[in-house]
Amino acid sequence: MTVSPDRVVSLLSANPFFAGFTEDALAKMAAICRLRDLSAREVLFLKGDPSDGLYAIRRGLIRIGTTDDLGKQMTINLLGGGDVFGEIALLDGRSRTADAVALEDTAMFFLPRRDFLSLLDRESSIAQQLIGLLCARLRDVIGRMEETTFLPAATRLARRILILVTDYGMEVHASQEELASLTGVTRETVNRQLQCWKRAGVLSLARGRLVIHDIDVLRRLANVDAA
Repeated sequence: MTVSPDRVVSLLSANPFFAGFTEDALAKMAAICRLRDLSAREVLFLKGDPSDGLYAIRRGLIRIGTTDDLGKQMTINLLGGGDVFGEIALLDGRSRTADAVALEDTAMFFLPRRDFLSLLDRESSIAQQLIGLLCARLRDVIGRMEETTFLPAATRLARRILILVTDYGMEVHASQEELASLTGVTRETVNRQLQCWKRAGVLSLARGRLVIHDIDVLRRLANVDAA
């Protein structure tokens, strides 16, 4: 797919990760950037694959996860429009630490590792932005550990759903198995809690998705303030 450099700069500037860069820095990234489209269920990479670069999602949904020796899948994260991933392997050059699979038709930016590292050498502001991304990832991991240790399962589930709402809006595309992996509980626990919230009118359920009817109640269940 061929897109003009000016159009790539425009697309990059709409992405939260790239929005803070100067137009000059964006133009330099656009020069090495490629556009990549994935069909639903298409594999982007698998755990153990060599690192090839950094990805930023324009639209769509990517599941980051792993599979154990018995074939059981664990969802580590669900990433939507505006999210960036692949930064760990980008910097250390080691193999991928998880699988990445498109759950729906997805459009992405791709910045090849070799070209992007050369750009980091020349542009300190880009390197600083990447450091900020890594720090945010670390804070997220610590936050999840604290939630698992101190918060009830229902509160953790409500918080995880609210995070997904930022990508999907009021109709969240996530299976109960994925919600269980993201929350650190069993699928049975997720199903039991969702059925309870369904009876209370907070949400409704469909195959592979749920529709939020009362976001304020969900925020109260999650113990977070309204935006």
